[in-house]
Amino acid sequence: MVEHNRQKEMSVALTNDTICAISTPQGTGGIAVIRISGPEAIDIADKIWQGRKLGLAESHTAHLGTIVNPSDGSPLDQALATIFKAPHSFTGENVVELSVHGSVYVQQELLRILTANGCRIAQPGEFTRRAFAAGQLDLAEAEAVADLIASTSATAHRLAISQLRGDLSRCLENLRSSLIDLGALLELELDFSEEDVEFASRQTLAAKTTDTIEILSRLKDSYANGSALKRGLATVIVGAPNAGKSTLLNTLLGDERAIVSDIPGTTRDTVEDTLNIAGTTFRLIDTAGLRETDDKIEAIGIDRAMGKASTAAILILLIDSTDPVIPELPDLTQIPHVIAVITKTDHGDSDAKTAAQLLAKELPCLKSRPIEISALTNSGMTALTDQLGDIAKQMAPAQGEVMLTDARHYAAISDALTSLTRFHTGLSDGIPGDFLAQDLREALTHLGIVTGAISSPDLLSAIFERFCIGK
Repeated sequence: MVEHNRQKEMSVALTNDTICAISTPQGTGGIAVIRISGPEAIDIADKIWQGRKLGLAESHTAHLGTIVNPSDGSPLDQALATIFKAPHSFTGENVVELSVHGSVYVQQELLRILTANGCRIAQPGEFTRRAFAAGQLDLAEAEAVADLIASTSATAHRLAISQLRGDLSRCLENLRSSLIDLGALLELELDFSEEDVEFASRQTLAAKTTDTIEILSRLKDSYANGSALKRGLATVIVGAPNAGKSTLLNTLLGDERAIVSDIPGTTRDTVEDTLNIAGTTFRLIDTAGLRETDDKIEAIGIDRAMGKASTAAILILLIDSTDPVIPELPDLTQIPHVIAVITKTDHGDSDAKTAAQLLAKELPCLKSRPIEISALTNSGMTALTDQLGDIAKQMAPAQGEVMLTDARHYAAISDALTSLTRFHTGLSDGIPGDFLAQDLREALTHLGIVTGAISSPDLLSAIFERFCIGK
């Protein structure tokens, strides 16, 4: 079945043409790389090349030469040509990568010369799609290529590398193999239902299914942390007006990102920026002060603040030590991590003890002691960033643990879990074997969708269109 779908995908995605594109970021730089892939890649490169004949070169070798325009023999640029011969290349096809100087003119002129000599400009993600069709990558690994390119932190990079090296794919393939074995036993039961033969009791089948359900449940549950770590942890700063939210944001960022004023209600909309702590990206979100107001514009800002707070990965609740007030808050038990911070401890009329007592009385759900800070003197700031870093470590996967980061994978795993749970329940409820077999086939289908063992042209187009051209 996997091979059948792979052959079908190859017929959809691959043609006999040769494609080219700029693989480095657009614009001027020291070096630009133009990638060529397809059956005629080396022959086309030789048409525009002065130097050692590339068709005679060994695979995985680099050669210095000059790119020329075959129409008049004029030189374009000195370049380095790197040769990868099929099937030992990223796409599984012949590939030539031309490293030229980063002039925008040189890049565009080289593309024009290549297209005039038999190349076609690649579509977004077409190189990676060809790699998938050639069996160089499965679909989950191909998506990891895009995640790796987009990674902006060490944590996001680790998650992408894990998926690219096949950790998720191997996990799911092992689960599929287990389910296929279960299906074989169930089919034998159906085939020999009129015989006095028992290949495996339903209790045995249920026991074998339990482990798979537990693994799928852990994978599904990992998505909340995995998605947040990949995109940056949404860290929402809330508190009453003038509690020091904007000052804290600016101090953490080391920049005057938000307007600071003694006038209540200055912040009327969310202000966002990113901060990297210990290799993890935090999306800091400053919000409007929480209070009762008749100002319609400020009320909109407060509604937005409550909305952001209710969906935060981390909530930083600020209490002004000079005027301790706990505003109306969303349900803190539904927010994964809440940090209470007592601010303005450098002020002469500060009363941090009273603020801490108020927090203990009004918010007994808080799991850690409040942090006392002064954003103006940086007192307590290290303790705050250390706690943020500790939370990121808690959320990160353990060594060898597989974590979901993609919404498509989450949906497929959820559907597989639903089908397999129905199968497990049906075993004990005496559901006929043919209905159970259907549930098992559905679970296998959903798992196969993640890796591309089961795929459709529309799905593949939607995935690879998100890639940049040249990858």
